[in-house]
Amino acid sequence: MGSPRRANPSRLPWYAALASSAFALLAGSAAAHSEACAVPSAEAAWHAPAVVAGEERLDFDALLERLAEARVVMIGETHDRYDHHINQLELVCRLHQRHPDLAIGLEFFQQPFQDALDAYVEGRIDAAEMLVQTEYYDRWQFDYRLYAPILDFAREHRIPLVALNAPKEIASKVAREGIAALSEEERAQIPARLERDIPGYRERLQAIYDEHPEIQDMSLENFVEAQLIWDESMAERAARHLDAHPARRLVVLAGDGHVVRSGIPARFTLRSGLEAVNVLQGDPQKVTAGDADYVLVSEVIELARGGKLGVFLDTGGERLAILDFTKDSAARQIGLRAADEIVELDGAPIASLADLKLALIDKRPGDVVAVRVERDCGGEAKGGASFSVTLH
Repeated sequence: MGSPRRANPSRLPWYAALASSAFALLAGSAAAHSEACAVPSAEAAWHAPAVVAGEERLDFDALLERLAEARVVMIGETHDRYDHHINQLELVCRLHQRHPDLAIGLEFFQQPFQDALDAYVEGRIDAAEMLVQTEYYDRWQFDYRLYAPILDFAREHRIPLVALNAPKEIASKVAREGIAALSEEERAQIPARLERDIPGYRERLQAIYDEHPEIQDMSLENFVEAQLIWDESMAERAARHLDAHPARRLVVLAGDGHVVRSGIPARFTLRSGLEAVNVLQGDPQKVTAGDADYVLVSEVIELARGGKLGVFLDTGGERLAILDFTKDSAARQIGLRAADEIVELDGAPIASLADLKLALIDKRPGDVVAVRVERDCGGEAKGGASFSVTLH
């Protein structure tokens, strides 16, 4: 795990400025000095976030008291915000202290890989094997270090992890062609019940679609249906888990766009009859009335930057081949070439993107790694070459 660092105050984005004003509202409160529940939070110099509930301002301890009364709590995130994940960890840690029979539902794992999560929590496989078996780096791709403290905590305390999401292949096909294009076998992997008319849902997604030209290569209808598959699948999986474990409580961790009231929460309630408390993270002024019970506003914490080879890779073949290099790539400067196939890094065999990511997971800029490649030598002949690459 890399050491987190506080962001430079002179370069903070809008939400950090908002956080400063929100913290001012809570000046002198016990929550502003709340001790961390989990070790990674303390290591990150975590401070309790400001808590906004409509016009009301709460301290973090008061929020916990309210969340502890709920059987289901859904906590949003911006996927690449480490402080959001530390806030999630702190709530999980404190809720687990109150209610040891707790499970954690996760957007970033897909339902067909539940067995791997079970094996990881039970200690039968380690994190590296779990990431391989869940195809994490092909299906989610965000830096695993963002989520590692939460999964480590779950493993340490034997907290069940629940894979919530629909298979990526199905959601991608729906985004391209719509639900009507799914085969009977594919249709069986998504909920039979799809609620299209929950108030505000389509309008919110249309606003997102209109604001992002990069997703407009798909139709608006297909975009809405792909989001619907995700939200309904996660809601149904969460409801089924609690139905199978009547005494258990559940924390769901997912992106803010799914945790907003018309996303997972409303659909979960239709299936289970249970009300979920939902917590978003970000700008309270951008939350429409009724979309969230609470909003957390926190100081930005960033992970230390990971070391990179400085290459672009072709992941479509049997091996990882170099397509191109980043600007000022040390790998190119010392003699690696386009079309070289990376077969080993620091003695670890490399056969997939997951292998490479795992080999680099604890590396930092300036570290030197031994890279072995195979390259064409003319005709059908291939030869090996080894290099010492300084990561950047």
